[in-house]
Amino acid sequence: MPIHATEHIWHNGTLIPWEDATVHVMSHVVHYGSAVFEGMRCYQQEEGAAGIFRMPEHIQRLLDSAKIYRMAVPYNRDSICTACVELVEANKVTPCYIRPVAFRGYGELGVFPLNNPVELYIANYPWGKYVPTDEGADVCVSSWSRLAPNTMPALAKAGANYMNSQLIRMEAHLNGFVEGIALDVNGYVSEGSGENIFLVRGGILYTPPLANSVLAGVTRDSVITLARDLGIPCKEQTIPREMLYIADEVFFTGTAAELTPIRSVDRIIIADGKTGPITQRLSEEFFGIVHGKRPDRHGWLTSVRVAVEEAA
Repeated sequence: MPIHATEHIWHNGTLIPWEDATVHVMSHVVHYGSAVFEGMRCYQQEEGAAGIFRMPEHIQRLLDSAKIYRMAVPYNRDSICTACVELVEANKVTPCYIRPVAFRGYGELGVFPLNNPVELYIANYPWGKYVPTDEGADVCVSSWSRLAPNTMPALAKAGANYMNSQLIRMEAHLNGFVEGIALDVNGYVSEGSGENIFLVRGGILYTPPLANSVLAGVTRDSVITLARDLGIPCKEQTIPREMLYIADEVFFTGTAAELTPIRSVDRIIIADGKTGPITQRLSEEFFGIVHGKRPDRHGWLTSVRVAVEEAA
């Protein structure tokens, strides 16, 4: 979806104009994909309040991703969290999507990256629904597999990993689906191009374990926690492809996707094609919390001061 520019972007400790947030074409990241990033949502709540969802967990994953790739980010978790709040309040835009990105900048070319500076930028901007559907997504199993273990680290949210995601998403789009589901190198269900996946069968919630080349999704973890709160049994276990077809319910999770019901997989309708009761319960609980209509009992929201009348 189109990017809507805001006034400021945070760069290495300073708010700069949006149009000044540029990089040189010879920067290391342009040639070798040497970037790690995060995505967070700031939700509008009742009575003018707004809150960033699970910001410390997202920023910790950013730093973990950087550590895996030996990128020395010159800021700690607390200072990056503070910068995110500062940016949202300065831009006066909520609800919004927040994108921190750390990458190797201008210095040297060649695959050895350690002599290049590490830059940190944070942007925020309005962003709506990621998976374009109102009645459940029609998806396919992709011919592209997720990254094999010990090739590229699936636990790192790295820009280069998303070349694989682009192949999955483009193939799905060109074949008339809104999204693709990737299998791992052994043929077991992994995740969507940019989402984790859950299914329900016999009243039990299932999701692939991290060992199936799965990103440790923050929303994924939130759904597992909410299922526990609601007394819904949840198992992390290896899932064969055909289990998708005979599931009672299937849905995506992610910061961008939030909770998105899946209506069909490979044109096989899931149950009656409608959002199932467990998906509905989890969705109502999740959106109730993020929009301030239900108690934030896990302390997931970080308050920001952006008045409704100033919001975009």
